[in-house]
Amino acid sequence: MRVNTSHNAAPLAPVRAPQPAAEATGAAEATPAALQSGVLGPAMQALREMPEIDEARVAQLREAYQRGELRFDAGKLAALIQRYHGEGR
Repeated sequence: MRVNTSHNAAPLAPVRAPQPAAEATGAAEATPAALQSGVLGPAMQALREMPEIDEARVAQLREAYQRGELRFDAGKLAALIQRYHGEGR
């Protein structure tokens, strides 16, 4: 079989590679900036200024545990971990 081509046909344009996922989410990343307001902005700043770990609360819990005021139930912890991670996933 022979394919006839016209000599006046325009050259083919190269196929463009698919966009990476990071570029596709650009619009979603812009959304939080659009949500900045008089209420949300200060709340987000306060959250950024909070420590990652509340050292005072950790010390309180540690002392309560050492005094025997805080029970530790390994079975309950294991069940919570299994529930969180979804048994069988």
